Amino acid sequence: MTARAILLNIGSVVVLLLFLALWQFAAVTDLVSRVFLPPVTDAFDALWRQVEDGSLVQAILGTTGRMLVGFAFAVVVGCGFGLLIGLSPTVRAYIEPSLEFLRPLPASAIIPVAILMLGLTKTMIIFVIAFGSLWPILLATIQGVKSVEPRLFEMARTMELSSREVITSIVLPSAVPDIFAGVRLGLTVSLILAVITEMMSAEVGLGANILHAARSFNSPDLFAGVITLGLLGLVINAIMETAQRHLTRWQQDY
Repeated sequence: MTARAILLNIGSVVVLLLFLALWQFAAVTDLVSRVFLPPVTDAFDALWRQVEDGSLVQAILGTTGRMLVGFAFAVVVGCGFGLLIGLSPTVRAYIEPSLEFLRPLPASAIIPVAILMLGLTKTMIIFVIAFGSLWPILLATIQGVKSVEPRLFEMARTMELSSREVITSIVLPSAVPDIFAGVRLGLTVSLILAVITEMMSAEVGLGANILHAARSFNSPDLFAGVITLGLLGLVINAIMETAQRHLTRWQQDY
């Protein structure tokens, strides 16, 4: 690690500590009512209490479980159709108008339709997550495939590679950076949608916990849920960064 990287890490920690100190000061001096902003110590006490009674673990497992199922559907469909559309101009010509119609639709606009069709169920939550996280993955895959150098396809024809060999040896390695960028964005979207849809259903999860705390004006529990979401997002981002470095290591060497 370089000296610059160490300084940046130290600076980020200092900024975080200053933010927490200002939060604590605003709460304990009643600059902001404790009904709306509890002291940092109260929020972390609530967080620790949820860890001890097991409710936090249960909520995290519920949220991440539904998030990962919906995200997995999005990855399979997005990468599969993305490869097909990116490789075939004919398929792209037929499907692009439909994509342009559906792509601008925010996932939040689909939630009422999903509730009407599927009810307030786990299936509804998974469907909304899959729909919302599909688009960044699908579009990134299409872009990644379309950006493959044409001369690589000419080389593949010269070497008489099969379609499967072209995809595994040329298309996927070249498109991985774009695909992974879409996957990372899709995973972030899936976490957001998991929390939002949980607030509308009776399923156990972080979203339901946060909504229940807000309705009961229990600000320590509410902020404990928000802190948990932030930490969960940091962990997911760290995992994805590590995976991306591993999968694109060969490109970083050139």
